[in-house]
Amino acid sequence: MEDRPHQRKASFLATMKAVFWSFFGVRKRRDYEQDAANLNPVHVIIAGLIGAAIFIGVLLLAVRFAVSQ
Repeated sequence: MEDRPHQRKASFLATMKAVFWSFFGVRKRRDYEQDAANLNPVHVIIAGLIGAAIFIGVLLLAVRFAVSQ
């Protein structure tokens, strides 16, 4: 049995926040280590896919706006 206290897993919103900051590459080491210990890997994958879709959508909108001008 483990002697460590039970750590609560991070919520999906906390996961989205961590993925958002990872897109910029800005994260404190302490926060990164806390995220690595608490984030659910399935939530990270889903949040990454959502973040990538939003990023691609914003790029497509920017290109369409630039081309239409």
